[in-house]
Amino acid sequence: MEQRNPPIELRLLRYFVTVAEEMHFGRAAARLAMTQPPLSQAIRALKDALGVALFVRTKRTVELTPVGKDLLPEVRRLLASADALRPLAQSLAFVSTADYGLLPALLRDFGARHPGVRLQLTEATSDVQIEELVARRIDAGLVIPPLPPRYASALSYVAVAREPLVIAMSANAALELGLGAQEWAETPVDLHDLAAAPLVVFPRRLAPGLYDIVMGCYGVAGLTPGQEAIQMQTIVSLVSTGMGVALVPRSLRHLRRTGVVYRPLRPLDESATLVETGLVWRAAEVSPVLAGFIEIVRTRAAAVGAL
Repeated sequence: MEQRNPPIELRLLRYFVTVAEEMHFGRAAARLAMTQPPLSQAIRALKDALGVALFVRTKRTVELTPVGKDLLPEVRRLLASADALRPLAQSLAFVSTADYGLLPALLRDFGARHPGVRLQLTEATSDVQIEELVARRIDAGLVIPPLPPRYASALSYVAVAREPLVIAMSANAALELGLGAQEWAETPVDLHDLAAAPLVVFPRRLAPGLYDIVMGCYGVAGLTPGQEAIQMQTIVSLVSTGMGVALVPRSLRHLRRTGVVYRPLRPLDESATLVETGLVWRAAEVSPVLAGFIEIVRTRAAAVGAL
């Protein structure tokens, strides 16, 4: 029986075109939002699949072989046809806090530049997103770091935004402290003034980075918080009933609940109250759609000083 070679993945052909256009593996890797070793491995895999070398590579130069030169326009036509055959789509997951500030801005920017691309959105906690990425069930995620060390080599990450924690409390509690009942006011609150109120918080495994920042604030203040194992939106709902207070990222103040107000936290250590959100993806798999979204993320991150 005749043995057939397995089909060549389109991503390998896209990598080939990018290297051919840049004539430099480092620049091509940066353009593809990946590191250089996986790109080199992908080009070797394409060479093995085709049975012919496409590049002549030395320590200082990269050149197309005669076969590579002949193949380049054909591959470009193939990729153009493949893109036209199906609507472009990418699956993106996000932590709930991103939905109240960061995510809408990124989607607006991306939609303006790529109106024909459809993003499939799913809300998930940071720990779930990492597992889904590794299992190849999503393409990228907006998470709160850190990433698990065991996945450091497989995943790429870029910070998008950093924001301070604020205090979510019931309107009645704010009135008792003389802080008014407005949904948001600039008057900062000292944690010591809330020492008697239980802290409503989520399990550490859902977002260990955010959990540790919250607990660190209480530790610096010399306070021992109580805990509730719940989701972020539920936290705010419980705050509205007077069951406690919560420390949440500032963007969450756009999550409006009757009876809940948000106030700045008087920083004991301002740098220790900053919560970071970033984009994570599989380092070796960056489609043109995902590369476009990563470019949007990097541009916004640079504009707000997150990089």
